[in-house]
Amino acid sequence: MFSRSALLATITLALAAAANPIIQIRDAPVSLPIAKRLNFTGTVSLLERDQKHAQALKTRGNAKLNGQFVEAAAGSVTATNQLVDYVVNVGVGSPATTYSLLVDTGSSNTWVGAGKSYVKTSTSSQTSDRVSVTYGSGDFSGTEFTDTVALGSGLTITKQSIGVASSSNGFSGVDGILGVGPVDLTTGTLSPDTRNSIPTVTDNLFSQGTIPQNLLAVSFEPTTSDNNANGELTFGATDSSKFTGSITFTSITKTSPASEFWGIDQTIRYGASTSILSSTAGIVDTGTTLTLIATDAFNRYRSATGAVLDNNTGLLRLTTAQFANLQSLFFTIGGKAFELTANAQIWPRNLNSLIGGNANSVYLIVGDLGSTSGQGLDFINGLTFLERFYSVFDTTNKRVGLATTPFTTATTN
Repeated sequence: MFSRSALLATITLALAAAANPIIQIRDAPVSLPIAKRLNFTGTVSLLERDQKHAQALKTRGNAKLNGQFVEAAAGSVTATNQLVDYVVNVGVGSPATTYSLLVDTGSSNTWVGAGKSYVKTSTSSQTSDRVSVTYGSGDFSGTEFTDTVALGSGLTITKQSIGVASSSNGFSGVDGILGVGPVDLTTGTLSPDTRNSIPTVTDNLFSQGTIPQNLLAVSFEPTTSDNNANGELTFGATDSSKFTGSITFTSITKTSPASEFWGIDQTIRYGASTSILSSTAGIVDTGTTLTLIATDAFNRYRSATGAVLDNNTGLLRLTTAQFANLQSLFFTIGGKAFELTANAQIWPRNLNSLIGGNANSVYLIVGDLGSTSGQGLDFINGLTFLERFYSVFDTTNKRVGLATTPFTTATTN
């Protein structure tokens, strides 16, 4: 925690889907309007999208460990929907052009050009390098620039590395990505540059003296509408108005490939005593919608809940009577049990039609990772988990923090 003076040095970013958001000025920290974005315009299911993303994360993590990098090949990845995500409006250049960027803790390159074209200004400087990244649910390739980036009033970065896409796949309705993962994930994304890594926006905010500590705090809230103001990013400090109790910190896991990301160790228990997943490594990721667990753990969860696999959505389905008996899931992280209540385990029921479901069923947001446990990345705590807990990504101390919020036990869904 920081003093009020430290908080004054931070800014809270609004995650906004609206094309023309209204700017709202508050006391410290300053915040902008925020919203979840749902984009269901194609045929790829929510689970398929997340499984592809998970496989890409594993591939990138393992390749990095072996001193390799998986370069995006133009047109090599089928374009898919982003489905559910959070976006932030970012200004690039001077005068600034505003771009709508996905917030992703599972990647670290910031880039534009998927939708709105990059506009060069007096602060734009092209380097001699190409840049490319594959995400599983999409890819981009293009040219590296450095430019002025404005994340909000008073939060400006000079000479930030920006990828400018000449080609991209899988990013319908957005302009690119704001990558806020560990900086090492940028290694190998440039060519022919041999730099070990490219400083992220958080790194540069800290090194340029704009924020007091190299960390990012994330606040989401569950919602039952397809566009709703319900999230914020805070750079350099935590916002005590967004969480309850204290923040529990745990060190980045030493198990690879989860260790290449915001990876942690955790166990998962259903109800009082049913073990779902023994202590193992996985990641916390805003770029994944569902909460994914290894296939063997998923099968234990399915058996414990009595759910059946729904062919239309790819998710587990309960009757309303079964939902009445659904018990909490407990994620033990850093010695503390974080309770994902029955309500938190289900997709918002009035949005069932958006995922191909029917109004009279209940769909679980815990999905199959697509691989068995013991592979070094056995779970992903995605947006459906993070909407119930405050999260802190602390680069300085190489740790992840979690805390309960006023919405942890909400019956929103």
